Amino acid sequence: MTNQTARYTRDQMAARVAQDIQEGAYVNLGIGLPTKVANYLPTDREVFLHSENGLLGMGPAPAPGEEDDDLINAGKQPVTLLTGGAYFHHADSFAMMRGGHLDVCVLGAFQVSAKGDLANWHTGAPDAIPAVGGAMDLALGAKQVFVMMEHQTKTGESKIVAACSYPLTGVACVNRIYTDMAVLDVTAGGLQVREMAPGLTFEELQAATGAPLLKGQ
Repeated sequence: MTNQTARYTRDQMAARVAQDIQEGAYVNLGIGLPTKVANYLPTDREVFLHSENGLLGMGPAPAPGEEDDDLINAGKQPVTLLTGGAYFHHADSFAMMRGGHLDVCVLGAFQVSAKGDLANWHTGAPDAIPAVGGAMDLALGAKQVFVMMEHQTKTGESKIVAACSYPLTGVACVNRIYTDMAVLDVTAGGLQVREMAPGLTFEELQAATGAPLLKGQ
């Protein structure tokens, strides 16, 4: 049985992702869990946050009572704008995404395969509401794709699988996976464990994962 206490919190996951975003990077944070990353970017590191609805230079979430209804991200959450930040038409924003001008995007996912295939817009269920947004553009346009998600579903099924059963967003596009249990790199040889939650064993992690794992070097 997997050690249920050996898990990163969502805030710890966001802080861990923020560590891997380099100085001067242009970054898009996907809807949901990835938006938390903005609150943990090091203050001594200049990072330019992009939103597909037409923002560049987003800051952290505003303090309670200081929200501006006209200043939101793609997930309709209130955000702040740093000095030098800009608004522009969403067509220009998508041109940035499709033109390869983003260094990193951080996306949520329903599934990621061992080969780095991404499924994050539709579960295929008859009553599910598809929500592709800019996910396909980001998955193919960003130089690096990080996925940030819970390791398992609420019913205990692994979101990391040998092959995705949900409709794909992108093929072999994911570079690194951050979950509440581990950080995994997608390599030519398979999924390599980079880090594990404190107290978690490799065997426990493998048992909770639907694809073979390689021990970190």
